[in-house]
Amino acid sequence: MQRIRLRYTKRGRLRFTSHRDFQRAFERALRRAEVPMAYSAGFTPHPKVSYANAAPTGTGSEAEYLEIALTAPRDPEQLRVLLDESMPSGLDIIEAVEARTSGLADRLTASVWEVRLDGVPPQEARRAADAFIAAETVEVQRLAKNGVRTFDARSAVAGLEVHDLAEAHSSRADRPTDQPCAILRLVVRHVTPAVRPDDVLSGLRAVADLAPPVPAGVTRLAQGLFDEETGTVTDPLAPDREAVEANPTAAPTAAATAPA
Repeated sequence: MQRIRLRYTKRGRLRFTSHRDFQRAFERALRRAEVPMAYSAGFTPHPKVSYANAAPTGTGSEAEYLEIALTAPRDPEQLRVLLDESMPSGLDIIEAVEARTSGLADRLTASVWEVRLDGVPPQEARRAADAFIAAETVEVQRLAKNGVRTFDARSAVAGLEVHDLAEAHSSRADRPTDQPCAILRLVVRHVTPAVRPDDVLSGLRAVADLAPPVPAGVTRLAQGLFDEETGTVTDPLAPDREAVEANPTAAPTAAATAPA
């Protein structure tokens, strides 16, 4: 059984696609591309697809990951092209690699987020960011299934920088504007309870009264293993890519089990 790991995006209006909507679109793409999928056992078999840490509905992403199990081997790049052609524009399959290691989900320990604050001068955002970083704890509230939950948003934030629009590559051509615009670049650890970019915005409002006049535009730029020494997020597919380059003809390792 071959396993393929894919990186895909949520761009433009497709950022409002829910995870369930993406699942339906992806399973249709699997059928259109005639992918030899492995299926689960039982009365209602379903394709063996493992999704890892999907971004919240309404946020864009350049770094979503999933893994599929196949009953017959396929070239990862050819498979990527076929699937990408079968997906809606904006839900783009941009990378595929054969799984040669286990524990993809274990390598997703942090995310890099870009938050666009239209109408907020960069100097005002820097003042708020400095106050947030200086605080030992920043308590915020979120409405959960069991009521309002209070938690610390500060401890999960490993990095917070402020740029103006001209410095932010991914936002530069997206929504041009003559108004002030600050760009936040966040590195957020994946903790429990999860701290999301909107929680950080709530924290900035709490410590510095920062209140953007319009909803923020949020995009995940990367996710992977957090390097404590450098403060960076590493590529989670790098170990598989390196294993393939070292031994292109090797079969998947027995220790790497198929997704449930």
